[in-house]
Amino acid sequence: MSEIDKRNRLSEEPFDYQITKKGTILIYYKGEQIKIVKDKEAEHLIARIKEDEDNVAAVQLLLAKITGNFKRGNEKIGKNKRK
Repeated sequence: MSEIDKRNRLSEEPFDYQITKKGTILIYYKGEQIKIVKDKEAEHLIARIKEDEDNVAAVQLLLAKITGNFKRGNEKIGKNKRK
């Protein structure tokens, strides 16, 4: 794991998830929803999470990989968050 997470950011557990009744997975990063996973991809992800639910670092890595490279620095800032 140390080769993948060199800056040790996943140890802070920034990702969280919620599985809905319909089988959709809502993925959160530091409390903000960033991705919705549905259908076959959600079923596959749920199975992988259940395999690794004892290993928190593995689940964090799995959630990081499924979200992809979503932070690029060009995210839009809301009206209330402007400087």
